[in-house]
Amino acid sequence: MNTTSTSDVRELDHRSSDGLEITLFWSASTNHVFIAVKDEHHGTSIEIEVDPAHARDAFLHPFAYAQAADASRLAA
Repeated sequence: MNTTSTSDVRELDHRSSDGLEITLFWSASTNHVFIAVKDEHHGTSIEIEVDPAHARDAFLHPFAYAQAADASRLAA
């Protein structure tokens, strides 16, 4: 993910279930959308940049949009 100022990043949605915290973010300055997934059980997290057109689907199914290496690292 590209580095952006935290002041221009907006939280669009958030959900948690079974130790996973999933948050949808949007950067106003870059127009990038990304999903942050934090695994409370393992203390790991990943960020997944997604096409804005797929933001809602990525929020609902973040592991479908994660690269295999990131998904396996989070699940480990």
